[in-house]
Amino acid sequence: MKILGIESSCDETAAAVVEDGVNILSNQIASQVEIHSRYGGIVPEVASRQHILAIVPVIEQAMARAKVAWKDLFGVAVTAGPGLAGSLLVGVNMAKAIALACRLPIIGINHLEGHIYAGWLTDSSIKFPLLCLIVSGGHSDLVLMRKHGDYVLLGRTRDDAAGEAFDKAARILELGYPGGPAIERAAKNGIDSIKLPRSWLKGTSDFSFSGVKTALLRLVEEGKVSNRLDAAASFQQAVIDVLVTKTVAVAKKCRVEQILMVGGVASNEGLRQSLVKNSPIPVLVPEPLLCTDNAAMIAACGYYRFQAGRVDDLGFDVLPALKLA
Repeated sequence: MKILGIESSCDETAAAVVEDGVNILSNQIASQVEIHSRYGGIVPEVASRQHILAIVPVIEQAMARAKVAWKDLFGVAVTAGPGLAGSLLVGVNMAKAIALACRLPIIGINHLEGHIYAGWLTDSSIKFPLLCLIVSGGHSDLVLMRKHGDYVLLGRTRDDAAGEAFDKAARILELGYPGGPAIERAAKNGIDSIKLPRSWLKGTSDFSFSGVKTALLRLVEEGKVSNRLDAAASFQQAVIDVLVTKTVAVAKKCRVEQILMVGGVASNEGLRQSLVKNSPIPVLVPEPLLCTDNAAMIAACGYYRFQAGRVDDLGFDVLPALKLA
């Protein structure tokens, strides 16, 4: 069963064809990083305009790479939220046009749920109950997945998400955009030698990274940072320590079978290694390409929703603040 996936929630225009929820036949991505790097961050209106320019060519490439025709598809899955409203509308309206013209079922997908299904593109033998750590630019969530479509939110970010914190730290240290990869590159050549705070929020499974960002800013403003590489390494380690320690603690408490880490920040090699090293519970992390925004994860999620009979009508709208659980 082949599903076409479309993703346009932020600054990546993506389309993919996935078979039976696990086999990637194509996974095309048009990135806007070069454009938004001029502004030091994502400009929503620019992002939506770029999606309009890229959406048709990307879908055509995905279909050609997968060697499928429209008649070979069983459905169209598209990100409905959360994300930037203008960006989401481009993908959703294109998916609706395809579904209407080809008489295909359409499935609106939660972007965060899509990230989780990147796990099935990596290992289809995932066991439940499963603890999902979703770490991205806008989210740092701990979600208990008891079965397909059954989620319980156990922890979330109270302020800056991990990815957002990396972006802000990169700006403070003048390391460039996007911040996550910039911090990681700098950290590889630095030493964790600067004392930075960790916010544990004792008694909860929530995260907070605003404090460590503010502490870094004050050190820079006071002229106490002489080596930006060491500062990047110290900042990265502070974020990793909190993410790993809290995730492992929750996994033990919930007695899960596996930990799945997904989202753009999950491509950080230091974080990946630390979680695997410090967890007594098996850890699964998709390859970096499947951690960042892509359409294969949306198509995979669409397959499982389609199998459960959860399809949408053409009247559904985008939901920029859509929640998973």
